Amino acid sequence: MQRLLSSLIAAAVVAALAASSSTASTSTTQAFTSNAGTQTVSANWSGYVLQDSLLAGLQFTSVTGTWTVPVANCTNAPNSSAAFWVGLGGSSDTASGLEQTGTGSDCSNGTAKYYAWYEILPAASVQVPLKVNPGDQITTSVNVNGTTVLVQIKNRTRKTTFTKALQVAAPDVSSAEWIAEAPSACSAGGRCTVLPLANFGTVTFTRAAAIASGHPGTISDPTWTNEPISLVPQSTSRFFGGLNSSSTAGATPGALSADGRSFGVSWLANATP
Repeated sequence: MQRLLSSLIAAAVVAALAASSSTASTSTTQAFTSNAGTQTVSANWSGYVLQDSLLAGLQFTSVTGTWTVPVANCTNAPNSSAAFWVGLGGSSDTASGLEQTGTGSDCSNGTAKYYAWYEILPAASVQVPLKVNPGDQITTSVNVNGTTVLVQIKNRTRKTTFTKALQVAAPDVSSAEWIAEAPSACSAGGRCTVLPLANFGTVTFTRAAAIASGHPGTISDPTWTNEPISLVPQSTSRFFGGLNSSSTAGATPGALSADGRSFGVSWLANATP
């Protein structure tokens, strides 16, 4: 998730990191106890990514998931941000696009703010006129049909829905994702900074499903590979992020449920490589 740089905290982070140099996105793995095996490490994403396991040319055209909007605890990080979303594309080192929609739980000067949004990278995110409160159950989806991208956000608690069809010249359909993210703030010149991750406790994604080349399935479907990702802010790998923030807060996903449709992502105060 990228947004135009406007808040005081974002400006402060950029200033503090101005002397740092941006590095190319690279993939690394590291063991985490909350999920057996190894996980890809990212400076801004945590969750699960689906990709083509057999290089069969799979095209992911649909993704959906449900979660309850978590409370942003602003006590120790009065200026921080967290985004929760489902999306298509954007997970490879060479990706140039990403279609996503979800919710945000932010802290600004110690005050929490909650909202819904969508984003078609490389454009900035767009907040939508759909009221969101902590505790609301949200279902979002992204569907691609040719050059039409349909994003939808349902607030099941308030019984409200936002739907928008967008025209995209070349949507990225190489992957599908369910992600908790430390968003990036970007200047008008395109310089981006990964913001400190807000303390959201644990968010649980449920009802997760995707369609690739006409085949529907859950995260654990053997038609594709599922890759768990942990957010470690000082790592060099990131997805559509920018300079790393000085925060140590990160996140890690738990194991998949037996049916492959659910998992949790837990906030960590000190996530170090």
